[in-house]
Amino acid sequence: MQRRLNTIRGWCAAVALVALGALMIVPAASAHTGEWAKFNYCPSTNPEVWKCVHSVTQGGKVVLGNKDVPIVNPVTLQGGFSKPPKGQKFSKFFAATNGVTLQPVPQPVPGGLAGLVNCKEIDGWLLRGLCELTFENGLTGVDATLELARPASEIVISQNNLVYEEGVALTLPVKVHLENPFLGSACYIGSSSEPLIWNLTTGETTPPAGTAPIHGASGELSYPEEGAISELSGNKLVDNNWKAPGASGCGGVLFEWALNPILDLAVGVPSAAGKNTAILENQVAFAEAESVNEH
Repeated sequence: MQRRLNTIRGWCAAVALVALGALMIVPAASAHTGEWAKFNYCPSTNPEVWKCVHSVTQGGKVVLGNKDVPIVNPVTLQGGFSKPPKGQKFSKFFAATNGVTLQPVPQPVPGGLAGLVNCKEIDGWLLRGLCELTFENGLTGVDATLELARPASEIVISQNNLVYEEGVALTLPVKVHLENPFLGSACYIGSSSEPLIWNLTTGETTPPAGTAPIHGASGELSYPEEGAISELSGNKLVDNNWKAPGASGCGGVLFEWALNPILDLAVGVPSAAGKNTAILENQVAFAEAESVNEH
């Protein structure tokens, strides 16, 4: 019996040593604190990354065709970017390490389904009946969620243009996910093959003739952490020179033939450049990757 107990104890000790060795081999996840916590998901250990960026859109709106969607729930854009090549202003962007470079946050569409379309204005009994069945029911709330339409590596950023209110500061390839139980899970305006390309500026936009330009703002610059972090409060990025395709995937494979054109009519898409607007009101923070790694 004693011999058996000794054997069991030996096995337990061996297992404990293996577990301890595993803990020593796999480093514990580190997290920044205080002002540096916002850079937790910056790929700062990547030697190509020069600076980390963390931007929270706290307000503004997206005008898509004839529909305004205010931004009421904060949206975070985060990641890192390279030093621009000599003589150039634009940097290569790197995705956030947690896989969430652009946080998909639903924004309620004013009026919901009923606010999108008046079914009685639709000709044809079949489409009108399907519209009433879909749009005039108890589940009328609709959310619009902005998502990246292409990999984060296709984002382009210029810190110089952002600060000095000139040229394009941020290029985002995005799509808008319309969410409601009756629209299905794949109802989008924009896609990976036909994204909404936002060339956002803190300066003045250059829309097509007939559309008035709008002006952004770099915001107020401050330097927390003894200048190691740069922050822009009151930052405003704008663009009203982008086009949007029609809706796709709405209602699933059985009903998208009907719901896609209904939503196109309701939203006013496809829409040409000058008919759409993006206004993003942000709090933006930058820090050099080396400094982030030290904290």
